[in-house]
Parts: sequence; structure tokens; C-alpha cells
Amino acid sequence: MNDAEAAKAEVEEEKVEEKVEKKAAEAETAAEAPTEAPEDAAPGKELELGDVLPQVTLKNQEEKEVDVKSLITSDKGVIFFLVPKANTPGCTKQACGFRDSYPSYTDLGYEVYCLSGDSPAAQAKWKTSQKLPYPLLSDPSHTLIKALGASAAGKTKRSHFVFEKGSGKLILKTLGVKPDDSPKQVLAFLESHK
Repeated sequence: MNDAEAAKAEVEEEKVEEKVEKKAAEAETAAEAPTEAPEDAAPGKELELGDVLPQVTLKNQEEKEVDVKSLITSDKGVIFFLVPKANTPGCTKQACGFRDSYPSYTDLGYEVYCLSGDSPAAQAKWKTSQKLPYPLLSDPSHTLIKALGASAAGKTKRSHFVFEKGSGKLILKTLGVKPDDSPKQVLAFLESHK
């Protein structure tokens, strides 16, 4: 390597070091920033831990409009579990797991909602046949499903989310969960965060 090549390599190395130092400084600044969640997540932005539940209106299985943000109260938090398609074997297993543990969630101050892209009519039929005690929310346009980061190529990822009572902040986000594990994971999380 001649002197010109060595000098050029040294300049390139210094540029890389400067970039690394700049990124480290940015990361440190971000880590020191206040952790308050924005009032509402920006449209199209995927919710992250600490973000608050956005203002979205969906229909339940009875075709009644539900403002999801209003579901949070000072003494009630919200669990959303998402299923790819109502009345299919894996989704039914997940829904029945939440059904069977439903009193445990409500005793801890959390209401349960099933969210899917299915029509309210399909959800109503499924709710009745499986004796599901909680409301089902229909999101055919994937408005909330996308905000939660659980929409992929028009399909819903099996997942669950917990929003804290009072603040409405997202405190648990699990994507790609197994049907049997979803209800158990949520309950274990809530019991450890009493």
C-alpha cells in the first residue's frame, strides 16, 4: 500500500469512527429523552411499548360502534388478543383459552376483547357457538390491527396486547404467539404486574 492509499484508508476509517460516535451520541440522547408516550400514535405508526391506545372506532359482534380508546378507565385495563380467522381450529383454541381464564383477567382489573378482520356476523356466530364471555371487535380494514403491528399482507398475525389501566399505555406486545400459549402468557404477565 503506497502513502496515498494509506492516507485515503485512514480518512475512510476516521469517517467510519465519526459515524459510529454520532450514532452512539444519538442513541444516548434518545435513551435520556422523556419516556412519556404521545397522546395518540401518529396515523400509520406501529404502536410500541409505552404508546397509548389510539382513537379508533370499530364494530362489535352486535354491529354496535365501540371507541376502543374509551375502553380504558382508571380501574380497567384492556387485553386485545388477535386471531387470523374466527371459527377455525387454532383461533378457537386461543379464544377458548381466554374464555376459560376470563374471571382471572377481570379479577385483575382487565377486560378482554378478541380482535379480527372478520365481519360482525361471523364473530357473533362464533361467540355464540363457543360461549365466549367477552366482546369481539371487527376490523376488516385492519385499522387497529395495523396500528398494533399485527397485519401482514392483509392477514392478521395471532398475537396479544395489554394496555394499562389508567394510562392506557401499551405494556405487553406479543406477535406470532401459539394459540395455547397466548392466554397463559397474558395471565402470567398480569399476575407478575399486580
